[in-house]
Amino acid sequence: MAAAADGGVSRLASQRAVVIFGTSNCCMCHAVKTLFSELGVGWAVHELDKDPGGKDMEKALGRMVGRSPPVPAVFIGGKLVGPTDQVMALHLRGKLVPLLREAGALWL
Repeated sequence: MAAAADGGVSRLASQRAVVIFGTSNCCMCHAVKTLFSELGVGWAVHELDKDPGGKDMEKALGRMVGRSPPVPAVFIGGKLVGPTDQVMALHLRGKLVPLLREAGALWL
């Protein structure tokens, strides 16, 4: 089941330029979504607490991110960027916008 969940996460993560795995009541997920919205980025979100396979995906994400809870887990261009602290660190270093452009999430 772990391999199927890992594959499900990878498949979902590659469907859009920016994909956020989170839960509906996660304040840090909201912060990441707000940042991307303010940057003009379109994103897809998969709320694990509303997905029938969410628990398995949460475990798979925990293995990928290396922490529990693993949300929000942000993928850009199909590649794991990490949780909120990693996304914010990239942004503060001026590396988030170029990464988003490279993934096709920003055009300007």
